[in-house]
Amino acid sequence: MEHHIHSIRPFIGAKDFEESRKFYSAWGFKETTLDIEMSVFHYGNFSFYLQNAYVKDWVDNTMIFMEVKNVETYWQQLQELDLPKKFKTVRLSPIKYLDWGKECFVHDPSGILWHIGEFK
Repeated sequence: MEHHIHSIRPFIGAKDFEESRKFYSAWGFKETTLDIEMSVFHYGNFSFYLQNAYVKDWVDNTMIFMEVKNVETYWQQLQELDLPKKFKTVRLSPIKYLDWGKECFVHDPSGILWHIGEFK
C-alpha cells in the first residue's frame, strides 16, 4: 500500500480554551477559527487542532513531539518569548542531552507536554 500523506494533525484539548488560544498565538502559531469550539493552529507545514474540550485524563497524558533544526537556537528564542510570565500555568524545562539527540520541554496552559527535539 502506498500512502500519499499530506499532513497529520493531532487534536488536543484545552482546560481554558481562550487562554490556550492566546498562548499558542503568543508562541507564534497562526490561528484559523473553525467554529466556537475548535481552531486549527499552523506554523509552516505543521498544524494541530485545539478543541474546547477538557478530559483531565486525556489532557494529562497528551504529549507532542516537535522536531526542530537546532534545539539550542529554539530554546533561546523560546525563552525570549517569556511565556511563563504571560501565562501562569506555562512552564519551560531546559534542554536535556540524550543518546538519541536533545530536547527541551513546554507545558501548555492545560498541562499538555510538548517535547521540542533534535535528532543526532
